[in-house]
Amino acid sequence: MPWLQISAVLQVLLCAAVITLVLMHSGREAGMGGLGFTPHSQGGTHIVERNLTRLTVVVAVILTANTVALFHLL
Repeated sequence: MPWLQISAVLQVLLCAAVITLVLMHSGREAGMGGLGFTPHSQGGTHIVERNLTRLTVVVAVILTANTVALFHLL
């Protein structure tokens, strides 16, 4: 029974993390993407924005796996 409780708490934390990460994404030149090291005029994507995207995808995949695990535990 402790796996259900651990997984439920993890689900709440992962949901908060995904919401935070998605809100940190920027539009065109605002937010974390604006803090990058390459100007937009050079046509590159900011390293900060790429890393933020990768982190968002990883957390979303973990959230999905935890959702499936919770379904099987219930």
